[in-house]
Amino acid sequence: MALGGNPVFNGKTFRSATRGNQSSGLGTATYAGTGVANQQQLEHMYNQPSAGPAQTGRMTFDDVIVKTLLCLGVVLVGAAIPAFVLPGLALPLMVIGALGGFVLGLVNAFRREPSPALILAYAALEGLFVGGITMYLEARFPGIALQAVLGTLVVFGVTLALFKSGKVRATPKAMKFFMIAIISYAAFSLVNLGLMLFGATEGMFGLRSSAIPGTEGMFGFENGIPFGLVIGLFAICLAAFSLIIDFTSISQGVRQGAPQKYSWTAAFGLTVTLIWLYVEILRLLAILRGSD
Repeated sequence: MALGGNPVFNGKTFRSATRGNQSSGLGTATYAGTGVANQQQLEHMYNQPSAGPAQTGRMTFDDVIVKTLLCLGVVLVGAAIPAFVLPGLALPLMVIGALGGFVLGLVNAFRREPSPALILAYAALEGLFVGGITMYLEARFPGIALQAVLGTLVVFGVTLALFKSGKVRATPKAMKFFMIAIISYAAFSLVNLGLMLFGATEGMFGLRSSAIPGTEGMFGFENGIPFGLVIGLFAICLAAFSLIIDFTSISQGVRQGAPQKYSWTAAFGLTVTLIWLYVEILRLLAILRGSD
């Protein structure tokens, strides 16, 4: 199992579910109260089709795909509320979605058993947040929503292709770097949020909106390269590698025979990462458009 990545897959519940099925096998069939089968019964057993993962109650890639699409569909429905149904309440709905999604995200990540209802509720709340922030930025930078969606799809597609080709893997050395990088990024985000809340910075995105000293006029940026450009590209790379970790965890879960119910956990983990990726791309585009 790929450790150190998405906490949804890194939790003890998902790991124990996959490890607990590595040595599991089919039980011994008995006939007429005995453990001995005659030749006719053996031939009948031999001619029967092999039971697949779905018949034995194990997680499959199809399960994960269907449930992930369902979660993303709920995100889109939630996003449509502040975008089209109640646009006048986009800001409060965004705040409700952000806070509620954060709480439910923690609850789902550390539950002993996956709860489809709570996972879909998380998706709906995150939809409120995504829809609110998207429409707020779309009003300032027309066309940014479509650009962010296309960017997310491109990064996801490229990451999946690299994973399937075997060119990118979550090796132990890469995982150590990822852990250091994600902790550093989380610390920066908390500090930046604190500065924004206390009014210590003037830009829309705090320190991200400031320019790197000495870069005036470089690459077409008259006021200097935005610090958020560097941080944004770094965060997108982290989110992309997090997808690699998610793919690795799902593949191992399917291969080791995790129970079918954990396909909800896998779908939840992918949804978390994709939302993070989308928000980072959206913010990066806003910083670039704002510096024009």
